[in-house]
Amino acid sequence: MKKTALVLILLITTIMNAQTPNPTSTVDVSGEGVVNVTPDEVTIRVRVENTGKNTTVVKQQNDRTVNDVLAFLRSMGIENKDVQTQYVNLQKNYEYNTKTYNYAANQSISIKVRNLSKYEDIMNGLLESGINRVDGVSFSSSEKTRLESQARKKAMLDAKQKATEYASALDQEIGKAASISEFQQINNGPQPMFRTSMMVESDASGGQQTLAPGEMEIKVRVNVSFYLY
Repeated sequence: MKKTALVLILLITTIMNAQTPNPTSTVDVSGEGVVNVTPDEVTIRVRVENTGKNTTVVKQQNDRTVNDVLAFLRSMGIENKDVQTQYVNLQKNYEYNTKTYNYAANQSISIKVRNLSKYEDIMNGLLESGINRVDGVSFSSSEKTRLESQARKKAMLDAKQKATEYASALDQEIGKAASISEFQQINNGPQPMFRTSMMVESDASGGQQTLAPGEMEIKVRVNVSFYLY
């Protein structure tokens, strides 16, 4: 009796294994998810430069201007975490025409403005504080993490739809995902609306709108392998 029961269990197990698909083939696809958003933040890159014959004087001039710039930014409510020195440089230059040397002091500062309505006032104030070069601006969104999550879901749905279409053309079906990988982009941030390096010779006039943030893309790409039945 026990032997008969054991044979019956083995028979049922064999039948169940035969009926359970065990796919080894996969269909590999990529998916892309895009979310469009209007930027609500801007990063301004400015530079302070001074030149002269005396290194101490040049450095002191630069330091005074930078101090004025930082004081102005604090007065505008810009937090310390949003102001970063990119580099400080003091170099010796040879003038071929006069056969003499001069010195140039440079300091680059990156400023993140989290309220675009303050952009004009901040830019004008920076010019009045003594900055003499604007290296460019770049836009971003405070909702980037949440929007990336949305883009990932869209990318997965896009990949699933592609895999389903491939499988149905072969009268087959897709199963669970065997592997998922996200395409790593070098720069996943927003592209600058403009980027320029210009010498500022005069103060900007107020009452004008000079910033056009436009719209930026949050894009995610994934590679997915689905089991094929």
